[in-house]
Amino acid sequence: MAEHGKSLSERTIKAGFWVFALRSVNRLFQLVRTIVLARLLSPNDFGLFGIALLALSALDTFSQTGFKQALIQKKEDTNPFLNTAWTVQIIRGILIALIIFFVAPYVAIFFKAPAAEPILKVIGLAIVLHSLTNIAVVYFEKELEFQKFFKYQFLGTIADVIVAISAAILLRSVWALVFGLLAGNLVRCVMSYIIDPYRPKFQFNGTQAKELFRFGRWILGSSIVVFLANQGGGIFLGKILGVTTLGFYQMAFRFANLPASQMGVLSRVAFPAYSKLQDNISKLRSAYLKMLRFVTFFSIPFAGGIFILGPEFTQVFLGDKWMPIISALRILAISVMIRTVVGTGGALFNAVGRPDMDFKMNVARVITLAVTIYPLTMRWKISGTSLSVLLAACACIPIWISGSKREAKVRAKDYFKTLLPPLIGTMMMFGVIFALRIFFHQFQLIGFLISVFTGIIVYFGFTFLVEKNLDYPIFEDLRFIFSSLKIK
Repeated sequence: MAEHGKSLSERTIKAGFWVFALRSVNRLFQLVRTIVLARLLSPNDFGLFGIALLALSALDTFSQTGFKQALIQKKEDTNPFLNTAWTVQIIRGILIALIIFFVAPYVAIFFKAPAAEPILKVIGLAIVLHSLTNIAVVYFEKELEFQKFFKYQFLGTIADVIVAISAAILLRSVWALVFGLLAGNLVRCVMSYIIDPYRPKFQFNGTQAKELFRFGRWILGSSIVVFLANQGGGIFLGKILGVTTLGFYQMAFRFANLPASQMGVLSRVAFPAYSKLQDNISKLRSAYLKMLRFVTFFSIPFAGGIFILGPEFTQVFLGDKWMPIISALRILAISVMIRTVVGTGGALFNAVGRPDMDFKMNVARVITLAVTIYPLTMRWKISGTSLSVLLAACACIPIWISGSKREAKVRAKDYFKTLLPPLIGTMMMFGVIFALRIFFHQFQLIGFLISVFTGIIVYFGFTFLVEKNLDYPIFEDLRFIFSSLKIK
């Protein structure tokens, strides 16, 4: 149930805090996990696990129902739909596990990686555990009660990290990653029933399923093209250049993707909040621009930092064996910055009942990727694949701009005022860090830490100075957020 006496803006801010805190804590633990495992395991191990995740993700994506998003978007009471949604969720999970078990030998042959077969046969259990999750967790998002979502997700992350690292120390094999994934999903499943008292029943209603799927079909379409756009490069690399190269690419993608995963998760808050404002264009536009300002303020300098400090980070934390990822990491950082900004339109389009716009954006990505990936990869290997991904991200920009203009009346000058300050601040930060890199070249860890700290000061200092002059009230937004949260 929604919190009584709370305005939508206050509930949205609190929800935003919890979801941002969840993602930050999750990313911190996963970062530690990745760094430790990168030291203990080989690029080939990550490549084998990557093959399993690609296969699992493909089946998961191509069978999406979109029921969860439909339940969030619906204005009327959704309680009668929960049993049907949960039943379909379980049947879908079991079918995916069975399919991946039987196709495992053929996937291993496709990637020329026999060692991937047993991993594929076991990893299907992860989707079964996920499908058994209490369907009532959808209300954590629908009613903006993300403090519950925080508890539900966080304990699963802890289980994943502890089990994966422990298994890696004992086994020194790819199975550490598999056991960590299974442990995380098991704990999340159990916690979903501990946190919420709702107990779903195995019950199917065809009429309800059809009604949910009328909205969900666009989610299915978008999920498929997003998968192809995000994972197409990895599939191509694994097939053409081998498992080890796939491991390098996925490690680069994982770190370059940090700002997208961190900021993109705010769509969980934005979608239900926008849905409640869909009949008030003025308020919808204002809410969207605030979200866009918040996302770009953090994601643009984050990507800039990854670009310039990628070599130092890789050498200090991952080790020399991972240095081949540098060029891909830098190109992907730019790609992710663009994708994060453009991705803010997805929640907006879904909330106003136009999920087809998000679908069209991602179709443009897939077409561009399909046209460019072969020639670029054959010419520049892993860097060429990353460049193809960058061009694909750029292909979404025209659709995003035209769609947000039509659905939320966002003007060209709104984009200018939102994007210019973080871009200028990032360039200033870039220049200062570049100079520090030369000075601290012989002191890798100390130089890296000082560069990060100084870059943050320069960026925030510049933003503070131009806040009023450029009509860029980001600190006003942040002060309002902390005031609403009563954080002193």
